[in-house]
Amino acid sequence: MRFNTHRFDVSRLLGAYECGPADKTSKIRHPMPRRSELRLSKRTIDALPAAGGDAVFWDRDLPGFGIRVHPSGRKVYLVQTRGPKGSKRVSLGRHGDLAPQQARKQAAEVIDRIKRGEEPLPAPPKAEPTVADLAERYLSAHVAVNCKPATAAGYRRTLSLHILPELGAMPIVSVERKHVADLHYKMRDTPTEANASAKILSRMYSLAASWGFETGGRNPCRFVRGYRERRRERFLTRDEYRRLGDALEEAEAKGRMSVYTVAAFRVLMLTGCRRNEVLELKWDDVGRTMGELRLRDTKTGPRWVPLTPEVTGILDALPRVDGNPWVFPGRGRDGRLVNINQQWGTLRSRAALKDVRIHDLRHSFASRALALGESLTTIGGLLGHTKVQTTARYAHLARDTEIASTARVGASIGAHIMPDGTDPEQARRPAEIGEEGRRWRS
Repeated sequence: MRFNTHRFDVSRLLGAYECGPADKTSKIRHPMPRRSELRLSKRTIDALPAAGGDAVFWDRDLPGFGIRVHPSGRKVYLVQTRGPKGSKRVSLGRHGDLAPQQARKQAAEVIDRIKRGEEPLPAPPKAEPTVADLAERYLSAHVAVNCKPATAAGYRRTLSLHILPELGAMPIVSVERKHVADLHYKMRDTPTEANASAKILSRMYSLAASWGFETGGRNPCRFVRGYRERRRERFLTRDEYRRLGDALEEAEAKGRMSVYTVAAFRVLMLTGCRRNEVLELKWDDVGRTMGELRLRDTKTGPRWVPLTPEVTGILDALPRVDGNPWVFPGRGRDGRLVNINQQWGTLRSRAALKDVRIHDLRHSFASRALALGESLTTIGGLLGHTKVQTTARYAHLARDTEIASTARVGASIGAHIMPDGTDPEQARRPAEIGEEGRRWRS
């Protein structure tokens, strides 16, 4: 088989010769392309030689369409034409990456845009922001600014474990109620976490507009109905308090637990404070003159806790570590106790309290206060609640206390007015009320 060959006179077909690189889109001062006899095709482009400098070859059929040949042999398609804003030259892409026909089609479009006074290359379409993008902004602009570290960690956990694996890659405007409902239903076995996921996602969509995210004017979580949550209520009985006290005394006596850890547990039980509120106490926060503990950075803001004689005795017995500002020091010269969960596990096993959490000590403090006749308002102040609804969870215990008080008063009066009156001394004993775990004996 024989092939026809054609030799090109490169010097005759050279339309322009320029040195140095050209910008992708820029105004230039070079003369406009001269008419050429060369039609740019794969065969002709492959045959173009590399010279000592950059050489530009123009197409005969599409004025302004050409190819630049670099000394290295690299060949790049380009366009040069004049429009209302002057002459512009635009690089289209490399020969090999672009076929000649593709380059020719793009060149025609670019030439039309330049002649209309538009940008030669339209801006690439912006990728639609996703739920993951919104979550990142939510964590940095809202959670990090407004939430405590422990709360922020909980939000990050919910996002990474539940929300982002299911919805993270979806554009924000594409998420519909059925997507949220499906996620919520998938988590039905853990209703608290399911509701928390829906609430976090709803909050993200509520804030999205203020951050410039387009949501289509809707919140896909709006009509997702939360599951009924079963609040955990576990209160220590008098006997359980005694067993826990014995276990603490034994652990301290036998050196199974540091004196600081034992003291921290006792202060938690005696004050009803949250775990970190106690572990983050500094000696400067112990106000002996005013008789109070100053909690500077609690979940609900700064507050003051009365310093009772029992708590004062515990703190007075603690040895201080030179240079360490913390009441309950930990490892290192200036460290503090951070995690006491493992010690609590050991302690509750010794006391046979396998279902009791550290936070249940706070609930037990509230239930004991109610049993002693304190009002919900007073207890809310002791626990640092800022909302009445938070303390209202103990309302049923207050009702039990009212029943017991009424029974005592009625029995006392009945001893004097009823034919078979009861012994007044017996009537002064509080009635046994409520379910197991809330029975108090004098």
